[in-house]
Amino acid sequence: MLTMFFRTVAAFMTASPTWMLVAAASLVVSSIGCNSKAKPTPENFAKTINAYFLERPDCLFSGIRFPYATSDAQITKQMNSLVKTQLLESSFEYAVHTTRYTVSQAGTRYAPRFCYGHRIVSSIDNFQAPTKGPSGFPETKVSFHYRLEDVPVWAKSQGILDAFPDIAEKINQGGNGDLSLAQTMAGWQVPER
Repeated sequence: MLTMFFRTVAAFMTASPTWMLVAAASLVVSSIGCNSKAKPTPENFAKTINAYFLERPDCLFSGIRFPYATSDAQITKQMNSLVKTQLLESSFEYAVHTTRYTVSQAGTRYAPRFCYGHRIVSSIDNFQAPTKGPSGFPETKVSFHYRLEDVPVWAKSQGILDAFPDIAEKINQGGNGDLSLAQTMAGWQVPER
């Protein structure tokens, strides 16, 4: 048995360098082609989109800084729902007829944006054939459905769901979206624009 092994090794070592180069190249090409992250497949798109949204959660606010004061009835209703969940504290300022909101101790974990989960792809619905995009790489537009994951308990409270009806829909039913993806050597990525 050992002599057979050594004969095979000796035959391989005396083979022509061109043959060994061709064998090595075909091995590399076949391994890349079988399991490529750069193929336009729903699985690859879902992985890329999930990684993208893991770093970009859905949030209640984008440009609000605390302390925050308002006299708008709709915004007051929304802020008061956060007071009821003990994430904000409020005080009424009689001189200017506004309510002033500050972040409570429990709310410091979520303030100032109050993020309530991140998107996970539930299905890839459609995508276009990749064509050269503004990034210089082949790009495609991917349509997908998603559900929210890692939703905190406060975001599921009835007061929050009533004050933010669009959030209620996202938490209970998910949603759909479109995203442009660029095909790179390392796989699919969301291009920076």
